[in-house]
Amino acid sequence: MELSSDLLSPRRPTRQIHVGDVAIGGGAPVSVQSMTTTKTADVEGTLAQIYALAAAGADIVRCTCNEEAAAEGLARIVPRSPVPIVADIHFHHEMALAALEAGVDGLRLNPGNLRKESEIKLVASEAKDRGVPIRIGVNAGSLHPDLYKKYGGATPEALVESAKMELAYFDEVGFSDVKISVKASSVALMIGAYRLASESFDYPLHLGVTEAGPPPAGLVKGTAGIGTLLAEGIGDTIRYSLTADPVEEARAGRQLLESLGLRERKGLDLIACPSCGRAQVDVIAVAKEAQEALENLNLPIQVAVMGCVVNGPGEARSADLGIAAGKQKGHLFIQGKIVRVVPEAEMVTALVAEAERLVAEGIEARLAAADASAEAEAEADRRALLDEKGADPNASEQRVDRIRRRVSGTEGNGAGGPTHKE
Repeated sequence: MELSSDLLSPRRPTRQIHVGDVAIGGGAPVSVQSMTTTKTADVEGTLAQIYALAAAGADIVRCTCNEEAAAEGLARIVPRSPVPIVADIHFHHEMALAALEAGVDGLRLNPGNLRKESEIKLVASEAKDRGVPIRIGVNAGSLHPDLYKKYGGATPEALVESAKMELAYFDEVGFSDVKISVKASSVALMIGAYRLASESFDYPLHLGVTEAGPPPAGLVKGTAGIGTLLAEGIGDTIRYSLTADPVEEARAGRQLLESLGLRERKGLDLIACPSCGRAQVDVIAVAKEAQEALENLNLPIQVAVMGCVVNGPGEARSADLGIAAGKQKGHLFIQGKIVRVVPEAEMVTALVAEAERLVAEGIEARLAAADASAEAEAEADRRALLDEKGADPNASEQRVDRIRRRVSGTEGNGAGGPTHKE
């Protein structure tokens, strides 16, 4: 008999927030997060990793925003990401403001590193205007020196007080769209801190054992801490912090939730791009049709549905199989390699047929059976789409221009009012 989450402690009731279209807290399914290890300024490399994380089970992905080039990268990444993007901010509030200009879906602030009250309030105020949530990311390794001294070290009480201090600043500007983490590399300290936080706040909690290290020890530490709290009904979103490919983090998070009965087990894992001005098909409709057709087959593969052939195969090259639209055609690809071009009307039919062959014959056999002319035809369609729609269908460069003016100080705070995600 498979154990159900009904046998665990009831989940702690919390208020609900939204990171993009992902609900956190308030009874929503526990979500999985991870963080990219690429340079955020490397747009294509970062997007490829984001798609790999989404395919492995990540619901939300965090990217570092430590310099102007990273903020500009976010402006180009956010509209092309299949999942909501959170900007990781440490020492410079200007980077938080630039990330908001880039259109991110959330911010993570570390109270131990960003300490000036006026700067914290400014960021919270702008986030409030844009409807962007903030995670108060307390970390035992970067605790404010005053709290470290007051409590004689990093203790659960010190970590929770750090979060309370940040919340007080937020309250002064009327900002409450918050989730909280109180992480530590010590599993016992992490468990104690989150237990105290669950008694102190009704905000959703982001669980994690920070700096857990490489597998297998890192997986053991993360599972010991996160799993213990989830079994007690504590926690609304989770992240494994491993010294490894972040895909392992996403996969471990998903598997943990499935093993506890907190997320439904799935054979098929389908991801899709959010579409853009270059897409020539209804990506949402195609993805829905593909999902319905493939779910009934219960195939244990990752499938991507992409709006255009310009970026699609590269962004989703971690998927076992995918299809990208362009010039009234569907470009079928396996792990990023174009293997066949079909008429647009046959996209889903061809995708399903190839999925069945892929499972039956294996990836190498299907790559060997690729149409020799498919890649050249796809490249011609790619160039035609670039000529027709341009290289910036999401108007990302307008955001980049605003980021540059914001960081250089040539634009006043909040000039022109908040700019929401297009």
